[in-house]
Amino acid sequence: MEKKYKVLNLYACLGGNRYKWDEVADIEVTAVELDSEAARLYQERFPNDTVIVADAHQYLLDNYKEFDFIWSSPPCPTHSRARFWGFGANGKNPTYPDMKLYQEIIFLEHHCKSKYVVENVIPYYEPMFNPKKRDRHLYWTNFNLPNSLSNRHFNGMSQAKNEVDKLCSFHDYDFRKYKGNQPVLKMARNLVDYEAGKVILETAMNIQSQEQESQTTIFDSI
Repeated sequence: MEKKYKVLNLYACLGGNRYKWDEVADIEVTAVELDSEAARLYQERFPNDTVIVADAHQYLLDNYKEFDFIWSSPPCPTHSRARFWGFGANGKNPTYPDMKLYQEIIFLEHHCKSKYVVENVIPYYEPMFNPKKRDRHLYWTNFNLPNSLSNRHFNGMSQAKNEVDKLCSFHDYDFRKYKGNQPVLKMARNLVDYEAGKVILETAMNIQSQEQESQTTIFDSI
């Protein structure tokens, strides 16, 4: 029996990146999400995934060797331009950027043998470690990404009352199911486009397959 491709989905939220992964290959996904309500809805959406309510940052450190592909989307609010522009408004004060983002990038770069991607927003400062900018997101990877990840673009960013409705339609998910403590609009805005998630996994798997074929050819020729 062929071994399933093992994927770790960190800070899984509602699984925007994961939605189309089953179209790529027969995969085994472990999703880690600290928000128990988001984890419940993720499990409802992807019943075959293993969903763990835990600190994704620590889980990565303890388990990174067990997976063929790792996706990490650390929390973005302290890096976002929206928060920076909002300093002083609505009682918001300046705060330190959460450096767990860069801790994970450095750790994966130097210790992870599998393919990985760390995703985040475009920050208000010059980002470190040369990320790849695609649409409204930055990606740090140990493999090349296509110049375009999706032909889908959401152009409805606004404060309009119907923005959540538009995002529900765009992501093919009813965000109003969420009854936790996070703002629904923020969650919906931050989700990665599912076509981008699909292309990234597909790219990583194709590269790994090519590398394995190349290694086998070299080995066989000895």
